[in-house]
Formats: sequence, C-alpha cells, structure tokens
Amino acid sequence: MPRVKHIAMPLAFISFAFLAGCSTSNVRDPVPGENPSAPLEEARNEVRTMARNTLQQLYASQPAAKQAVGSAAGYAVFSNFGMKILVAGGGTGEGMAVNNAKRQEIFMRMAEVQAGLGFGVKKFRLVWVFETQSAFDAFVNQGYQFGSQATLGAQASGKGVSYAGAMSVFPGVWVYQITDEGLAAELTVKGTKYYRDSNLN
Repeated sequence: MPRVKHIAMPLAFISFAFLAGCSTSNVRDPVPGENPSAPLEEARNEVRTMARNTLQQLYASQPAAKQAVGSAAGYAVFSNFGMKILVAGGGTGEGMAVNNAKRQEIFMRMAEVQAGLGFGVKKFRLVWVFETQSAFDAFVNQGYQFGSQATLGAQASGKGVSYAGAMSVFPGVWVYQITDEGLAAELTVKGTKYYRDSNLN
C-alpha cells in the first residue's frame, strides 16, 4: 500500500498539469487584423465622429453640398490642427475617405510644412468631393501633394448650386474648407501631402 500511494501522488500531479495546460490551450495570440485592439478601434471611431460632425456642419451652412457628396464617386474628410511658431511651422491632421459605391472606408493622414515668420494657430476641416472613380482612386492610392504656396478660390461656375462654396482643386475634384468662422471662400494649401494611414487601415 505505501508503494501504491507513492505512485498515485506523481500521477495526480501529472494529471493536474495536463488539465492546466488544456485550460490555456485555447488562448492564442490575436491574428493581425482580427478583433482589433480597443485603442485602435477607438482611434478609428474618433475619425468617424470627426467626419460625421464635419459633414453635418457643412450641410448646415451649405445644404446643396449634401447632394454633391452623396452623388459623387467618393469623398474624404480631414481635420487639421497646425501651429506656426517663428521661422518654421507645421501641422498634421487625420481623416478618412469613403468610396460611395462600396461604402469602403480608407483612413488617411495629412502633413503640412510651412516656412515664414510670425506665429499663430489655425484650425480647419476639409471635405473633398471626387466626381469620378479614377479621381478618388488616385487620391487614396497615390496621394496628393501641393507645392509650397498654392491658393485656390471658390470656382463653382457651370456646376449649378451643388458645388457652391467649393474650390476646384483638379478636374472633377472639389474641396470645401470649414473654419471657426464658417465656410471659407479661399483655400490655401502649402506643402501639404495626403496619404494612407498605415496604422489605422
């Protein structure tokens, strides 16, 4: 009997270790892209909320813009916060593009670098409207980049009232700029680059 008791104890220990191993066998590392982490999804939701609020603000000040956005191949919304201090200044922003036909979201970023004297703070939001699929695809896949100094005025002639208040950036591409004072009549882009956000996509 003592010998049997001596053998039973190790067997009980082995059985416990085996069961403990089985209890953790179903736990695995998450696969990239599967069940995104809470911080990542929170960041995406922040961009979605910003885009939704920006569109609501645009439609409130320019109701015809809703038709322009809804009938376009796609659109993009960006929020930029830039600060210029003394000689060099810069700004970064976030946004998202939406393919209307597929209801596909592409998260993007913008980067801006300025040069000049002075200091100040600026804050604005942009709504891009792409009339054609090719223009939308070029924006999200290749990105856009403007020169060091580029100023565009509102040009909606021949487009009816849908694009009133928008600025023609490229053929078939329009931009609304919204500031704290409302819809801007002039868009100034200085060394600005738009590209996919590798972290959120």
